[in-house]
Amino acid sequence: MLMGGGGAARAHGAVADPCDRERLKARNVSASIDFDYHDRIYAQVTSNLTVSVSADQWPPALFLASSERSDEYQTVMRCLLRDDHDQARNREWRYREPRVTVRGDVVTVDYEATAWIEQNRGFHLGPWIIGVDAAGTEWTVRLVPPRALDHSKWGQVEVKLNGLDAHDIAPKVASADSDRLVWIDPPKPIRVQVFLDPPWQRSFNVGERWGSLGWAGVASWWVFTWALIVLAVHHAAREEPSPLSGPRGRSVLARVVVLWVALSAAVAVALHLAMTYPAMLRTSWSSVVTIALGLVLVLVAQPWCHIGPFPAARQPGADRSPGGEGGERRQVCAVTVTASITALFCLLLVVGLRSSRAGTPQLVGYALLSLATLWLWLAAMAAWAWRFAREGELVPRSWNAAWGRAPARCTAVAGSLLAVAVMALFASNWWTRERQWRRAYWLVDPSGTERADARLRFMREFAYIGLAWVYAYAWLLAGIALVALLHLRVKARRARSDDAHGGISLGPAGVDLFLTVVIFALTVGLRQVEFAGSNALFGLWILMMIASLHALVAVGRRASVLGRTGEQFCTRRLGSRRRRNQLLAKAHEFRNLHHQIYSLDRGRGEGGMKREELEARLDGLHQWLFDGWGKGHPPAQISVLDAALSWGPGQDWWDNARHAARLAFCFGLPASAALVWMAYLRDAHIRMSTFQSPNGLMEIAAKFGAWQVAWAGAGLVLGALWRLLPGRRSPVRALSLTAAYAIPICVGALIAQITDTELGYVFLHVALMLLVLTLTSIWMDMATFSEERKFWPSSVGLLLSVYQMRGLSTQVAYLAAQLAVVVGVWRSLAGGDSRPK
Repeated sequence: MLMGGGGAARAHGAVADPCDRERLKARNVSASIDFDYHDRIYAQVTSNLTVSVSADQWPPALFLASSERSDEYQTVMRCLLRDDHDQARNREWRYREPRVTVRGDVVTVDYEATAWIEQNRGFHLGPWIIGVDAAGTEWTVRLVPPRALDHSKWGQVEVKLNGLDAHDIAPKVASADSDRLVWIDPPKPIRVQVFLDPPWQRSFNVGERWGSLGWAGVASWWVFTWALIVLAVHHAAREEPSPLSGPRGRSVLARVVVLWVALSAAVAVALHLAMTYPAMLRTSWSSVVTIALGLVLVLVAQPWCHIGPFPAARQPGADRSPGGEGGERRQVCAVTVTASITALFCLLLVVGLRSSRAGTPQLVGYALLSLATLWLWLAAMAAWAWRFAREGELVPRSWNAAWGRAPARCTAVAGSLLAVAVMALFASNWWTRERQWRRAYWLVDPSGTERADARLRFMREFAYIGLAWVYAYAWLLAGIALVALLHLRVKARRARSDDAHGGISLGPAGVDLFLTVVIFALTVGLRQVEFAGSNALFGLWILMMIASLHALVAVGRRASVLGRTGEQFCTRRLGSRRRRNQLLAKAHEFRNLHHQIYSLDRGRGEGGMKREELEARLDGLHQWLFDGWGKGHPPAQISVLDAALSWGPGQDWWDNARHAARLAFCFGLPASAALVWMAYLRDAHIRMSTFQSPNGLMEIAAKFGAWQVAWAGAGLVLGALWRLLPGRRSPVRALSLTAAYAIPICVGALIAQITDTELGYVFLHVALMLLVLTLTSIWMDMATFSEERKFWPSSVGLLLSVYQMRGLSTQVAYLAAQLAVVVGVWRSLAGGDSRPK
């Protein structure tokens, strides 16, 4: 029968009307539309259309059982679902192709589509037309089926309101309540119409004002960020100089950072204007300005410049080394020549494209222009990152030496890596744009006549789209600059000859604390967190994060173990390396005495010592710790073990910060993978949204890297504040820092509750942050007593010794509870249906 039907269909394919609408009388047609607007940023609208036709009455229906890519399939599907005048549907999304079922001579098509009401403009969705007024306060729903279904038998038509207020309903409904409206066998011609009044939360975020509010929020974030950076470097540069080069280094880096801030502001404004007014992207002047600005950014960064190590550490004749003046000249030449050749190539392409005709050569020319322009800007960002890292002496000495010996080779290697990144970004954009075109022009332009114009527009705009995406990660440059400045300040303090304790303090203070807090807000606080689904409050978010962490430090200075003993006392009593070794030895003795008391209480006494003697020795350890305390009684509950764990494995707070950053980076690897999978790859709906996004594939890699930076930043701050955070045991310190991170999120959750928007994965972020920092803190404790590792067969044995039996069981239970929370939140998010924005 299928072959016979196919032959009949081919016979009918010769007639003028390929749809043969005179014979197309569907046996049953039903349509429904569903509004889902609670706990969302934008209301989601889902349309279902089911059409059943008889192959005996309309033989072309059997072509629906053939391949979805065949011309016959697309022609027949277009007859059922589209009118001849239908245009591209950019706002309609399909999670799957229409499901076709053949039972006997009946062929049934189930067509499901989804859209979001995010603009104050109407759109088509399946057989429906959704209208939105200018203010977004009234929505219109009209059923306008394709002309081919005019003579069909209609069954049920349903509008699922889910609590929306409806009025001016036509025609008369068969049944109605607050959840849905139902029509049974509606009169012909089918013209169902309903007016809906959305809640204020869904009308407020529709239209230009919502987008303008988001832009204003992003702008406020940039303004606050730039202001904080400038304020930090200003105070850092004003400090009284010393005979050594530390302050000079800070001054040079401060000037470089302020210059970058100024250029960054100009670039952000230029990109915003270019993306806001697309007509600017089609002019040759826009390309010339973009290329010139990229070249300026590279040359102003001066990645060859470096103040070098402290002059006191330099050896005679150092300037004649490969990294001296000759090496610097070669570096200037390598970078300048490479960037200038790229800029000149771009300008020649601009001139050539102005006189070329449309076609493949022009397409290739625009592709090369976009690739070279984006490469130039990536080179500018890499140059600034390299300059910041070198000035802050964060670059490994081997890299510095290689750069000094062979700058041309290093420039070629770095340029090749950047070229690979640009090609990957281009390939990702090209692939997703092709998918978007097929989605929007599905059944409308099967011949692809519009595809050439779409590809040409993509080639013209790719550089700016790529620049906007890349520049969204410019916060990483700010993070590198601030860490570099903090590192220079620490090195300068260590080098001061008048500091009796080598610059040791309980934690960062003054400008150092301000830099630490800003690093936390930039690298940790803004990862995938939005207020009420919008960027509107990003500026306030960074201020809340800074205030939250400052409040934590203020409390910790008084409530922490070392804070309760007095900062001056701790610095004098525990600051030197000899004193620290004594403290570790006393802490080891403290653990042994407690183990003997524990064994003695259970009848397993060793060595014949009585409990009174053990307690006397413990009291002696306490007196040793607080020798020279002064007036009053020292805290009885603080032991030498507590003091050792609170001091951490480093000689000063910067050593603790670096050690914790490395640990958190490693422990964050599975957490980053889990968050990326949850956000981009969890199910078919999420994957479709990811792979239809212009930078979807690259965004996966970028977000993974951003989360790794976030874990490392959180570990850096945890280590820096290690001695100032409250808690006798280290996991409590992780809890307090996570609490400071979570307080602004709770404010965001309250706003999301008021505005009835989704929270996303923020609570999973908090749970994973606590887990990563808890593991980091436990390994920090093991690193504190790393010299005892030789006495234990495994790390677990050392951990058991540090925490004792009861303490370790508490930590295991604490970790198990955190894992249970993470698993519970994970199952709640992963088990439900995805709800893309």
